[in-house]
Amino acid sequence: MPNYSHIMVPIDGTDTSFCAIDHARAIGKAFGSSVLVLYVVDPYPFTGIGTDLAYGQAQYVAESSEQAEQALQKARSLLEADNLQVETLSLEGSIVQNTISQAVQERGISLIIMASHGRSGLEKFLLGSTTDRVLGSVQVPVLVVRNNDAEKTASTNQEPPTIAPPLI
Repeated sequence: MPNYSHIMVPIDGTDTSFCAIDHARAIGKAFGSSVLVLYVVDPYPFTGIGTDLAYGQAQYVAESSEQAEQALQKARSLLEADNLQVETLSLEGSIVQNTISQAVQERGISLIIMASHGRSGLEKFLLGSTTDRVLGSVQVPVLVVRNNDAEKTASTNQEPPTIAPPLI
């Protein structure tokens, strides 16, 4: 039987990424898991464009860090409402899937739950898919959830999906 004792939920602060929190709440309660919520901040995505833009780096890093902290605090509140053991972590990394993969190895993660924005076609080609890249870079199960149109209007404070505890 699988052991999902330590779940990781990578978030980016969007409503779509918070769909994964709902699933982590349900699975965490069913398996008695601890949950690590990870936010990866790109240290400064404009460094290769030109030195004229470097003056905005400090402001960018400060704003990104503040957004990460707000998102992590919101996730913590939702998970702690279900009496789950929660750890939040903000890391800098320009290659998100590598940062996630490294955290999985270092922290003994047994399951990743992450949202997919559901991009396809040209949009997926141009923007890429962090979820696809994570799937190819980790050796643990990954549960991918989607934020369907009906879910976009629902509050993240709604009851999480019910999952029966494992039969022993």
